[in-house]
Amino acid sequence: MSTTHNPPAVIDEEAFSVSRTIEIAAPVEKVWAAVTEPQHIERWHTSAATLSALEPGGTGTWTFEGYGTAPILIEAVDPMRSVTYRWGSDGETEISPSTSTVFTFTLEPTDSGTRLTVVETGFEVLANPSQGLKNNQEGWTGQLDKLVAYLEGGA
Repeated sequence: MSTTHNPPAVIDEEAFSVSRTIEIAAPVEKVWAAVTEPQHIERWHTSAATLSALEPGGTGTWTFEGYGTAPILIEAVDPMRSVTYRWGSDGETEISPSTSTVFTFTLEPTDSGTRLTVVETGFEVLANPSQGLKNNQEGWTGQLDKLVAYLEGGA
C-alpha cells in the first residue's frame, strides 16, 4: 500500500495541458527506470511496451488493454532528470503532430525520494480537445497512483 498521498492531475484549459506532481518514496534511479524501461512501464502503465532506444528519435509502442496500441516517439532525454515522449492515437502506425500529444516526466530528488512531474500538452490539435483533456486527467491520476504503488510496494 502506498505511503504517499498525492493530489490528482489538473487541467489547464488555456494551455491545453494536463499536469500532475507526485512524491514517491523511491530514489531517482528507480523512478527513472520505471518511466523509461519497457519492462517497468508494462508493470504500472501499459499491458505491453516497446522502445527501440532511450534517445531522441527512439520509437516504440505502448499497448493499453481495452484501448489499443499507441505509437511512441522520444523527443528529448536528460538522463535521470527528464524524458519527453510524443504519443499518437490508438491504432496509428505513424505519429502525426496533428493527432498526437507530448508528455514530459521530470524527476527531482527529495529528502524522502523523488518528486515526479508529468506535463502533457498539445490537446488543441485533437478532434475533441476537451474530451482528451478530461480523459488524460483521469488517466494520469490513475496511472501515476499505480506508479507510486509499484515503486513503493518494493517492486
